[in-house]
Amino acid sequence: MNGAESLVHTLLACGVDTCFSNPGTSEMHFVAALDRIPGMRCVLGLFEGVVTGAADGYARMTDRPAATLLHCGPGLANGLANLHNARRALSPVVNLVGDQATFHRPLDAPLTADTEGWARPVSAWTRTATRAATVGSDCASAVQAARSAPGGIATLILPSDTCWDEGGVVGTPLPVPAAPQVSPDAVARAVRALRSGEPTLLLLGGRALRADALDVAGGIGAATGGRMMAQTSNARIARGAGRTPISRVPYPVDQAVAALAPFRQLILVGAPPPVGFFAYPNKPGFMASSECQVHVLARPEQDALDALARVAEELGAAPVPHRPAAPRPAPTRGAVTSESVAQTLAALLPEDAIIVDESVTVGRAFFPGTQDAAPHDWLQLTGGAIGEGIPMATGAAIGAPGRRVVGLQADGSAMYTLQGLWTQARERLDVTTVILSNRKYAILLGEYQGVGANPGRTALDMMDLGNPDLDWVRLAAGMGVEAGRADTMEAFADLFSQANARPGPFVIELVV
Repeated sequence: MNGAESLVHTLLACGVDTCFSNPGTSEMHFVAALDRIPGMRCVLGLFEGVVTGAADGYARMTDRPAATLLHCGPGLANGLANLHNARRALSPVVNLVGDQATFHRPLDAPLTADTEGWARPVSAWTRTATRAATVGSDCASAVQAARSAPGGIATLILPSDTCWDEGGVVGTPLPVPAAPQVSPDAVARAVRALRSGEPTLLLLGGRALRADALDVAGGIGAATGGRMMAQTSNARIARGAGRTPISRVPYPVDQAVAALAPFRQLILVGAPPPVGFFAYPNKPGFMASSECQVHVLARPEQDALDALARVAEELGAAPVPHRPAAPRPAPTRGAVTSESVAQTLAALLPEDAIIVDESVTVGRAFFPGTQDAAPHDWLQLTGGAIGEGIPMATGAAIGAPGRRVVGLQADGSAMYTLQGLWTQARERLDVTTVILSNRKYAILLGEYQGVGANPGRTALDMMDLGNPDLDWVRLAAGMGVEAGRADTMEAFADLFSQANARPGPFVIELVV
């Protein structure tokens, strides 16, 4: 058995049975091992950013890692932006990177790079294999690290000779520690804050945004008069008719400051303190009031559901009962606006859908406007590195077969990784991608105002995606995905209904 074969056997023994890949010469022995060893689903991405973004989406829906397969340092570099997003989402990923053979590396061949140095900033665990005999045990350690709370990226770098040399040994799966429980003091502090009589906010993130935890948090709010809110950007939120509703801290600084201003007690549950996405002249970086006292009930790596349940027990608070489903709104007609799209999504979203939101500027009304849509999960861009929407939708569809994935996708960021549409076609994935085609980097126009700059003609040209206009119907067709264009809400409703009723991927270019 060579090192590559021990790697595949170990991955499968550890429960990793999906690999998103864009391999090169250094990884050929791993690819050959996949031919000889059954059980691994191999998904090809035409760009490494598709590979890493898909692994993120898969992890968010399965709560377990897929493997990635990247080619040397430059291949890793191509995938770093979406590994950054996956790190912010606390997604478990086993990130496999080929490298120069150990004896070839000193020759400084063209692809030689500081692969470990590039991997460390996005990885919770990094190791370079040194010989075939340890590849299996190295892999088992990587899987354990990726799955340990709160979830993270484990990067294993594999010089090619460690894969082709004989002497591989299958690694023994290692135990994954349970998420640690919070201390009694943390529970007591949260209870005191909730009983203080002062305006109190539970700020939720991570596992606290799943349906069971939201029900418990909602019960705490009902019993104490406390409010709850999600952080601005979240890996996954359970939403829709009958579920406990939750709003998010707004993205714009002024709106976030206004939303948090009333609170004098802030309890963090799996969320970091609320800070602005960027610095702006004469605006605060910390969004809560300076008079607000901050308490940490549960850090991201701790068991948020258990922590909330213990607070609820101390307070005698029962989980909120499921709300009766509100009547669905009717699809809208006429001009395309953020609000009209939100209402039509609420009307027509399939049951148990997965929404992948990279709608950026156009989508500001989408989240509040779809609270009473059919039950669904809402996945967001967590790290701010645009270009993850299409890959994340691809991975989510593979991780949750049988559920329709709806990608709400800004046109500018879609161009970063449109190759993901090809993977959707190749894998016949049930993904409806709505391209919000305003033909500009609209968010940057708002950022110009936020920093107090005054854009002229040259600056405005840098934010314009016209001249020539992007043609998403033809771009999608070139990737093997059927597509249609809509410029009214009636046309959008028709295309959206048809797309969700058929198998496979479909792209709607919605002109806004």
